[in-house]
Amino acid sequence: MKTRSIVLVAAFALSACGNPNNSRAQEGEFAQPTRTAPSDAAGMKSSFAPVVRSAAPAVVNISARSVQRVQADPFFQFFGGGIPQARVAESVGSGVIVRSDGIVVTNNHVIDGAQQIKVVLNDRREFPATVILADERSDIAVLRLENVSDRLPVLAIDDQEEQQVGDLVLAIGNPFGVGQTVTNGIISALNRTETGISDSGSFIQTDAAINPGNSGGALVDMDGDLIGINTAIFSRSGSSAGVGFAVPAAMVKRVVDSALGGATTVVRPWLGVKGDTVTGDIAGSLGLTRPQGLVVTDVYANGPAARAGVRQGDVITAVDGQEINDQGGLNYRVGSRNPNDQVQVAILRDGRAQTLTARVQPLPGDADPKQGVTIAAGPFAGAEVVALNPALADRLGGDPFATGVIVTGVSGRGYAARAGFRQNDLIVSINGRAIASARDVETASSGRGPWEVVVNRGGRQIRGVLR
Repeated sequence: MKTRSIVLVAAFALSACGNPNNSRAQEGEFAQPTRTAPSDAAGMKSSFAPVVRSAAPAVVNISARSVQRVQADPFFQFFGGGIPQARVAESVGSGVIVRSDGIVVTNNHVIDGAQQIKVVLNDRREFPATVILADERSDIAVLRLENVSDRLPVLAIDDQEEQQVGDLVLAIGNPFGVGQTVTNGIISALNRTETGISDSGSFIQTDAAINPGNSGGALVDMDGDLIGINTAIFSRSGSSAGVGFAVPAAMVKRVVDSALGGATTVVRPWLGVKGDTVTGDIAGSLGLTRPQGLVVTDVYANGPAARAGVRQGDVITAVDGQEINDQGGLNYRVGSRNPNDQVQVAILRDGRAQTLTARVQPLPGDADPKQGVTIAAGPFAGAEVVALNPALADRLGGDPFATGVIVTGVSGRGYAARAGFRQNDLIVSINGRAIASARDVETASSGRGPWEVVVNRGGRQIRGVLR
């Protein structure tokens, strides 16, 4: 039986090669959102052509080439022909010019792993491109076109988030590699979080046809402004079924600003709270009139929320006027802001509405520790570990509130390797004792066994006994 699945809408396998040269034009300009077409439905009955004429020149086709090593057939390997073969693969997607000197936004999965990127403009001009920032979590990448000698057409990024369900939209991209194609539809939903695409994303849902090759293309409103980057679809067949998703322009702008500011990663601030979605049962127990909001179950000590006065048991209903209904929505709403920005947090406490002001901050701790501590003796001998912190946990896709030590490496000769420990295992406890540092591991595992160990591996908790 066929099942519904998320499809990231990029990519065909082709063969090609090339070698770009590197240069750049003087710094370009962003476009400001302007009215280019009637905003009322009556004015759009005859044609979307005014919007297309305005927006389409800034939407580009992207081909990303990579060399993949393919192991030779075992039959030929037996006769000495087992040298891995190189295969050139090409993925095809779309992109949007957002600054006139050749700054292009696309999806990270369109260019991931590419050794060569070629961008073809609407007027058929071709440019080599380089990646200046790729953000896997938002699935947004920022490219710079090379050898740009004049100002290019751009789309203005409308990050004001004033869209409404039912608004008319156009999807512009390169489906199936056939060339630039325009489809129309409406905004079907806003703030979609439980999509299976990302645990920190909030997506615009549209019924405008989006197909493989549309990844990185533009979702534009009737003013011809960029409101999202088309990213994924729900589909049983792999083709459009009228349920497509786009990364909102606010997150796109956040990644672009980080790239042009010289950042190598996108620093996502946090509020420092964890919570559960308010269900009907929870709403009843809290005396709420309807199930809406996120009930706070944990507040990080001395974090932004704690300093703002948020308490366990509060119900967060909105951030900066945008409704919050789950952890993913909160993560997106805060993560799309800049560190040190102030946000207005609307809460319900004991049935009364309040608004608190919080200053969001980067997650504390080192997200990329250079070296851990290698355990020399006992059941963890040969394991290199570092203490988990919120920034590191977030980078690894885990819970920033989690505690323990992360295994960053395992020596093939140590007891830890024989016991089955793997890189990125999280050691939570030993013999019932919570573990927070390498010293805790050494102390808890000293002496004679057995040792009962609790490990979190890929979100799954494993219990075992080492002897």
